[in-house]
Amino acid sequence: MNKQLFSYANTTVTKPDFPLAVKVVMIDLDGTLLDTAEDLALAANLMLRDLDKPALSVATIKSYIGKGIERLIRRALTGDLDGEPEPQLLEKALPIYKKHYAENVHVNTKPFPGVKDGVAQLLQAGFHLACITNKSENFTLPLLKATGFHDYFEIILSGDSLPRRKPDPLPLMHICRHFNVQPHEAILFGDSLNDATAARAAGCHVFCVPYGYNEGHDVRELDCDAIVPSLVEAAQLIVKLP
Repeated sequence: MNKQLFSYANTTVTKPDFPLAVKVVMIDLDGTLLDTAEDLALAANLMLRDLDKPALSVATIKSYIGKGIERLIRRALTGDLDGEPEPQLLEKALPIYKKHYAENVHVNTKPFPGVKDGVAQLLQAGFHLACITNKSENFTLPLLKATGFHDYFEIILSGDSLPRRKPDPLPLMHICRHFNVQPHEAILFGDSLNDATAARAAGCHVFCVPYGYNEGHDVRELDCDAIVPSLVEAAQLIVKLP
């Protein structure tokens, strides 16, 4: 295997041999499959406008992505990753944001480079594909349909599909049960600490991409099996178990 295709994360865990043999590939949505930052930022700034608050740059809002829409709203209102706005302000802001995002969910959103080819390679190789995202279903499904990816996934788990979401391992374990596979027979492609934490807790493999929304942190800090430039390279590091 050409080691220039990927790099190891900064971690002390034992690295597996490549290619990894798996049956199921799980793919995160925001920051891994689709570049949604501009539309998330658009909705945030429309919300801030309606609340008579100053707009934020796309780069700033991009650094706020990673813990779900409610956390994004809290951060946009306070300008702080751990900020807590007044409860009344948050209660007012939530429906405003959701309205604007529903109306603008697919204005600028597009697949990241290599995603279409990578997904095509995975399908051709016969992997079971699943999408696991913390985005609410009422945004997830229209977005996947609009971008043409919906029918590629045998199962789609949104942030409100189960009682708990990433970084909890429950969604990944649910996928493994759905396909009747052991955790080590599944891999998650993601971009954030949420993804790496969930995969490790579930006992699944995990690859991370460097172009996503890891709340402004370097993806090399994550505990993952490999950092891959795109889903094309990720597809080349796995083989289908019989």
